[in-house]
Amino acid sequence: MQFADVKNDIAFRKIFGNENRKETLISFLNAALDFQDDQLIKQVSILNPYQLPKLKGGKVTIIDVKATDQVGRTYIIEMQVGDMDGFEKRVLFYSSKSYSDQIKRADFYRKLRPVIFIGILDFKHTENKNYISRSQVRDIETGEQTIKDMEFTFIELPKFKLELHELKTLIEKWVYFIKNAESLEVVPENTNDEGLKSAYEEANVQTWTQEELDAYAYAFMREEDDRARLDKAEMKGKIELVIGMHEDELGMDRIAKIAKMTVPEVQEIIEKHLNK
Repeated sequence: MQFADVKNDIAFRKIFGNENRKETLISFLNAALDFQDDQLIKQVSILNPYQLPKLKGGKVTIIDVKATDQVGRTYIIEMQVGDMDGFEKRVLFYSSKSYSDQIKRADFYRKLRPVIFIGILDFKHTENKNYISRSQVRDIETGEQTIKDMEFTFIELPKFKLELHELKTLIEKWVYFIKNAESLEVVPENTNDEGLKSAYEEANVQTWTQEELDAYAYAFMREEDDRARLDKAEMKGKIELVIGMHEDELGMDRIAKIAKMTVPEVQEIIEKHLNK
């Protein structure tokens, strides 16, 4: 078998936004949120089902997967590969918008149902040493959860260090799948959850159509283009910073330390600027 990189936009939506395999999303949500007993999700309605972009390489939506369960709770599940400016504000914006969009008139507040955001991040975001963290609105002194309708869960992949033979809980197996599926050749023997089994089956690129494979490849190209633009903008900012400090007559060592560069890199920038 050959599995897709689950962090790819197309692969992620194909696996978790598939209306024909809702057991996958149900299993992941229950595991990620540690739902037990009466909290357990038994049914989901996917609000933005998986479909290929109309234009090659086009991004279907900013929100990767959005769903509701049998009691009306809304879930926003997003895969974020790179850190970005304003990420936290965007999380709040989409979560609060999903909450307020449930009703059209203020006198129907009682009809509002919880919104739960799950961010799967391929970068470190919090100071929490654990790979999974949950945030709620609570009283600072007493810890009382005064506002219960908005919650945020972050799964930070770089902090997940477990090897295959160390996996015990379902959430550990899910996070291992998301982080490492592309490097595997077979479904791990300890995969005994039907939803996770379904995810591995859907991630097998040997069963994909050519159109899906093309969209998968274009998604990677788009990510590389975005990364290149960010790198270029960052470098431009560093060049301006180095030149400005050089004109203020700061020493090479000091400039290098502030700009987080090596002294030779700083010297190269300054020499190019002087030769213009």
